[in-house]
Amino acid sequence: MKRLLIAATLLFIALACQDAPRRLSAPGKGPGCVPQGEPSPCIARPEPPRVPAGKIKTGDLLFVGIPADYSIDESDMDGAISASTGNGGLNLIHTAILEVERDTVWVIDATIKYGVDRHPIDTMFKQFTLKDGSQPTYIVKRLRHGRHAADYVENAKAFLGRPYDVAFLPDNEAMYCTELVRESYRKADGTYLFGNRPMNFRNADGGFPIYWQQLFALIGQEIPQGLPGTNPQDMSAEPVLRTVSSNLLK
Repeated sequence: MKRLLIAATLLFIALACQDAPRRLSAPGKGPGCVPQGEPSPCIARPEPPRVPAGKIKTGDLLFVGIPADYSIDESDMDGAISASTGNGGLNLIHTAILEVERDTVWVIDATIKYGVDRHPIDTMFKQFTLKDGSQPTYIVKRLRHGRHAADYVENAKAFLGRPYDVAFLPDNEAMYCTELVRESYRKADGTYLFGNRPMNFRNADGGFPIYWQQLFALIGQEIPQGLPGTNPQDMSAEPVLRTVSSNLLK
């Protein structure tokens, strides 16, 4: 596990700020691409939009989408996910769990920089600001039968502090974004609400995006093509979900 974390950190540093002002590879908390108090080489981001808590319920899922024709480099994680799992329309690159606490909307998600973490939703908006200063599309989905939605959020909190799963493997204690969701949304008897299916890391041309090649070379692991797993595009189409908002910020 230590080797995986070191490799992920090295790759994160190597790619840092090459795609500013959009976040580097995975969403998290923090104001930008360098710590507060240090001079930033990145272009200043506009203040993030605010979302009234009334639009969201605890247990909703937030899917982040970018247009298929948006210019994004396959050498970062967003581009690699988009190239491998996009459907030619809106490419979903991340999934987060939402929680409403008084007037604040919180996000619980798994990211390469922060692992499994909980932070306000406007922090996530800052990290996802695109190159032109605009926001991607945020789709909110809700369980069709959500009586136990709050329980699933509590399940997710039990994973806080775990590292990000850069290896995309099951049962290794680390977690990637939709793995966190799948493991959290389980009934009392252990039944999963969301399914697994063979993972695809290839792009439309049948090759592997450069990001996947570099990442798995660093950790000394073969690309887990075809192993069971999840991704935002497939999870968004699960029949247990219904769409609440097709664009949260509009």
